[in-house]
Amino acid sequence: MTDHPTGPNGAPPAWPAYRPQDRLVAPVRPYAQLWRTLVGCLMIIVIVIGLNAVLRALLQPLLPADWFADLAFGRLPGPTLILLASFGFLSVAALAAANLLQKRAPITLVGPPGLVVMQFWRVLRLLLLLGLALLILPPWDMGAPLIPNLPWGRWLLLLPLSLGAVLIQTSAEELLFRGYLQQSLAARFAHPAVWLIVPSLLFALGHYAPEQAGANAGLIVIWAAVFGLLMADLTARAGSLGPAMAVHFFNNLSALLITASPGTLNGLALYLLPFGMDGGGLAHAWLAVDFALMPICWLVARIAIRR
Repeated sequence: MTDHPTGPNGAPPAWPAYRPQDRLVAPVRPYAQLWRTLVGCLMIIVIVIGLNAVLRALLQPLLPADWFADLAFGRLPGPTLILLASFGFLSVAALAAANLLQKRAPITLVGPPGLVVMQFWRVLRLLLLLGLALLILPPWDMGAPLIPNLPWGRWLLLLPLSLGAVLIQTSAEELLFRGYLQQSLAARFAHPAVWLIVPSLLFALGHYAPEQAGANAGLIVIWAAVFGLLMADLTARAGSLGPAMAVHFFNNLSALLITASPGTLNGLALYLLPFGMDGGGLAHAWLAVDFALMPICWLVARIAIRR
């Protein structure tokens, strides 16, 4: 494995499909030392923990007791909005680490603004059409009736805030994993195996929740690892975070705002699934559908950015 990110003697990368990523990686190359990436990760952890501690200290005297207690679970609309919006601290931390340790302007983690917006919208509108088709075509349930969660009127009233909160949450995760981590490793190591796999494994570990998923926790980790790999590949091909942000946003839009798990982070959902993620049977069928849908969404995004 070579440490030369552009190939021997400064030659172009040996992976032509990933050349668009060079616009994201180029600003990191003068600061590609591995210690900078590791210190940056530690810095991100400290900032996120610190800012969340400050937020909770400020909110405790202001929020009703049930709201404050629900900040750990997200089963009520207000606390769920706060939880999702607090992912903005992750964005702040990733941008701060990139600026202090790699001397990067914040926009360089995302890509050229015009390209990001164009690719995001092209991908999202095709995914929304895909989602509409999935709603229209059979089967129309998950083997059991969906459980109403929020009344339609309240759900629609909250929808602008909900969409904004989900966008903050998904964009923050992309900034960290497909932004700071992937780009830092790509500047240090030329072979895609490093910068595709390592951030995806870390992303997957962040989804390990045996207390909610029970015996299915390992399957969800595998799902997240595959999702991370597909988003990493998509980012390298697109040369911006726009497509990965769109796919991630579409996925969480469905999982958090339309049909959520009855366990946690369901306070903004219109319906709850008729099973928990820790069960078998229907939960396994749902996971199988999710696994099948991932490469379809990736392919839709590929088609969108090639137009």
